Amino acid sequence: MKIRLLASVAILTATSAVALAQTPVYLDNSKPVEQRIEDALSRMTFAEKVGLCTGQAKFSSRGVPRLGIPDLWMDDGPHGVRAEVNWSNWKYAGWTNDSITAFPALSALAATWNPEMSALYGKALGEEALYRGKDVMLGPGVNIYRTPLNGRNFEYMGEDPYLAGEMAVPYIVEMQRCGVSPCIKHFALNNQETRRQFINVIVSDRALYEIYLPAFKKAVDAGVWSVMGSYNKAYNEWCCHNKRLLCDILRGEWGFDGCVISDWGGTHETYQAAMNGLDIEMGTHTDGMVKESTEPFDAFYLAYPYRKAVLEGQIPDSTVEAKARNIMRLFYRTAMNRNRGFGSIASEEHYAAAKQIADESIVILKNNGILPIAPGKYGKILVVGENATKDLTAGGGSSELKPKDMYTPLDEIRKIYGSDVVDYAKGYMSGRYEYHVEHKIPQEIQDSLRRQAVDMARQADIVIYIGGLNKNSFQDCEGDDRYSYDLPFGQNRLIEEIIAVNPNIVIANVTGNGYAMPWADKVPAIVQSWYLGTMIGRSMADVLSGRVNPSGKMPFSVPYKLEDCGAHQLGERSYPGLDIESDNPYQEYLDDILVGYRWYDTKKIPARYAFGHGLSYTTFAYGKPTVSSKSMTDGETIEIVVPVTNSGKIAGKEIVQLYISDEKASVLRPVKELKGFRKVMIEPGQTVDVAFTVKSDDLKFFDEKSHSWVAEPGKFKALIGASSTDIRQTVPFNYE
Repeated sequence: MKIRLLASVAILTATSAVALAQTPVYLDNSKPVEQRIEDALSRMTFAEKVGLCTGQAKFSSRGVPRLGIPDLWMDDGPHGVRAEVNWSNWKYAGWTNDSITAFPALSALAATWNPEMSALYGKALGEEALYRGKDVMLGPGVNIYRTPLNGRNFEYMGEDPYLAGEMAVPYIVEMQRCGVSPCIKHFALNNQETRRQFINVIVSDRALYEIYLPAFKKAVDAGVWSVMGSYNKAYNEWCCHNKRLLCDILRGEWGFDGCVISDWGGTHETYQAAMNGLDIEMGTHTDGMVKESTEPFDAFYLAYPYRKAVLEGQIPDSTVEAKARNIMRLFYRTAMNRNRGFGSIASEEHYAAAKQIADESIVILKNNGILPIAPGKYGKILVVGENATKDLTAGGGSSELKPKDMYTPLDEIRKIYGSDVVDYAKGYMSGRYEYHVEHKIPQEIQDSLRRQAVDMARQADIVIYIGGLNKNSFQDCEGDDRYSYDLPFGQNRLIEEIIAVNPNIVIANVTGNGYAMPWADKVPAIVQSWYLGTMIGRSMADVLSGRVNPSGKMPFSVPYKLEDCGAHQLGERSYPGLDIESDNPYQEYLDDILVGYRWYDTKKIPARYAFGHGLSYTTFAYGKPTVSSKSMTDGETIEIVVPVTNSGKIAGKEIVQLYISDEKASVLRPVKELKGFRKVMIEPGQTVDVAFTVKSDDLKFFDEKSHSWVAEPGKFKALIGASSTDIRQTVPFNYE
């Protein structure tokens, strides 16, 4: 079999060599793009069209030099442009000019609840990608936060599809204005890392359309240029060449005209890849991160095997034409876009953007008045925790970054309060990052670090604890899920022992996930920080000191215990799946449409910290809403205006949230669903009118029988509040 394939390859290579030796042909670039695409296709050989469909390096796919079509360059980096890797292996190339701005992780962006920050993010990252010569950036990720154990939740935008979609679109629009394509990922149902390349997901149509697809659809509606398939299976087919997802839904129902790119190593078979909607195949014969291919790039499923199958009549040549057309559209939008600029990197403007996004993302979960910590108030401040000094851009998998500068929390806290005031104790040690490997630190070392921190805490006036998770494997990291909902490295014991000797403590953990907080009732303040990149220290220090009034709110719920989460309460079939170590593991999303706050609300299970929760250093009062109508029909709208007053003493931003509740339905519906939010800046004593438009589409659920969105006549409520559980005003109305 291998001998026959190699013989065919030799013949095709010779044919290709003849084509490439022809006199160069110059494309007519005076026509509209779609005509230019057809012109280019008419001049390409069959071999050149097939050649567009696969990678030629870890992050590059082929162009057509004979026609002046350049190679296409892709890059990991939803949070920044990744450092250069070698042409044909995963080792870093060792360049000295590929340092960048590390932007906050997308979980942090979602926590801003501010589409303006998303637009700022997309523009700045697009400019950095341009400077580095990238055409496609592999992100943003909009997979839904279903379990707090998912190792890649830090790369995504929370548990709610409306929030994820609203925050993804400005990022996409602004990056594309730079002439760089975002590649929205991972399409679809990639909601855990455990056995991600094998797991077959079983999910209802309602959950698929109501929970797991809406953010992708908003990206497509916004005109996103490329989509990445996911590693897992759905409906017994690999998602990177899944007929229902890619042909029926993405292109058929949604009309996507862009390019579908496989995840690295996510392609498994030539016929399905050819027939089921995949355009560019990347990373075959690898695991996407560590495992190296032992085959040449020409052995990819859509390379010589594809050419051979078409020439022998096993696959129609119309598939080649369709793929080449989609790929050329991506070329003209990016690498051949005549309006692209040159970009910039690690600039003052980009640092300012990263800082502003980070400032707005930090969430105050609890505060009894200890925050903010005014400079000069305390004689001795002790900072405890490895994350006060650790480079949290290292590790994590494909989102790992090489920042030009890093401003750590400890350094920036010392700048504000004084080096003579601030002491530091590490408290615990996590070990180095290594993909798929957990490095355990000897217990005697952990014990020594813990005892030292506790002894120093006795002497301090206040303790700022900056621990949490990091980007090591089995934490917030691609490739593996977390082992436990608890903090690792004995941190709960460390925190409890510090509380026992000094209860004047602020917990300011850095994570991309929720975690258990058995000590929460004993501490006066809890701050949720995120992987904030270059500006992590400056933003954390400014929020803790009060230079910045925090305005972030949680993009996911934080349950008291893991078993409260629907994905876990419903057993192994739901998570992590059955036959999990076999070649055919599978799981069923038994929580169905009840993901996140939908689950906690409907099942009446209180979360420790609710979706949408976040405190400020000021307070906000919600006045009585005015309503344009008390009833609506299909196609009509209702305008709701609620006055919000800053009743505190300093300026602050409030995130006003709109939820819709269907009081009676023929199917199970969540208690409420997010359908709108506004982030507004309000001066002390000022009142701002916050307006929402309720559309009939906001009332609909996906009806599986008719395969359509349906709103049933009846009574509804518009719920306006500061979080999913802090509802301040209710507006009843009828749908007729």
